[in-house]
Amino acid sequence: MTSTRLTQLSAASLMFLAAGGAASAQQADTQAIVDALFKAGGNQPNVRASGAKGTCVKGTFTPSAEAPGLSKAPHFTKALPVTARFSMGGSNPKVSDKAKPVTRGFSMRIADPAGDMVFVFISAPVFSTKTPQQLLDFATVRAPGPDGKPDADKIKAFGDANPETTRQAAWLNARPVPASFAGVDYWGVHAYTLTDAKGKATVAKLKTVAVAGQLGLSDDEVKAKPDAFYADELKERLAQGPASFDLVAILGEAGDPTGDPTVQWPEESRKSVKLGTLAITALEPAATCDGATFDPVADLPEGVAGPADDPMFAIRSPAYAISLSRRAN
Repeated sequence: MTSTRLTQLSAASLMFLAAGGAASAQQADTQAIVDALFKAGGNQPNVRASGAKGTCVKGTFTPSAEAPGLSKAPHFTKALPVTARFSMGGSNPKVSDKAKPVTRGFSMRIADPAGDMVFVFISAPVFSTKTPQQLLDFATVRAPGPDGKPDADKIKAFGDANPETTRQAAWLNARPVPASFAGVDYWGVHAYTLTDAKGKATVAKLKTVAVAGQLGLSDDEVKAKPDAFYADELKERLAQGPASFDLVAILGEAGDPTGDPTVQWPEESRKSVKLGTLAITALEPAATCDGATFDPVADLPEGVAGPADDPMFAIRSPAYAISLSRRAN
């Protein structure tokens, strides 16, 4: 990516913050957050602040017949190409694929001549923090000490004082290590507003449901795996056919929180609508995904809007731009 384009991204992020992002971020410094995320992963060079280890793929999104009834976005009217990236959470590109309390990520760009639609999903229904300041503190206590390891006592004390930050790890630890990037569900932890052609708005959370089902590893199977097996497993899987996911909208109800991504909506009691199917068909070179960010704030079409009251959603755009600038230098 050219330096001019990076300058434009940085300028756009500053404009975003000036227009209201700074207030919603509760005065947390975006640069400090990105720096803390990198430090927590050992300050590895030329990587993302989160999702440093990943695999770039391509495929197709085919909308359902029901999708236009929720959103007027053109992406829900025809089949479109998709560029996506599966990843492991965090800024350490050497993190083991066997790590249980680490989110798997699924970022996607659905391309349309009118503009792209970008979503970012993780393998847990909740985010780790509810405010940028809390994220800064969360990452800071996880910085390695002189021995190369974070202070477990400090992490526990922070969790005790901020119990909502323990929900994501508790969810992940209660489930098996996924056997494949294609064998686990992914959630968009933020609440979206979908607007149809008549102007009717519906608040929903989005989720991708693995058609292959939940493919987990036993403890013995985990021990037998190398630390990096997801990329090879996905390559072998795609050689047999597409890896598919249903994109589902979980419809909100009165009283559902939209500004706190650490709170899970009770999916079992919510109506859901299938928006379409994502068919991942082949691996792509890393450069295909690395040249820009998957920005879920800036790249949304008319008919799909992110939450106005969720500071963790608002800060993504400037944080992603800073991360991109750092790894491109």
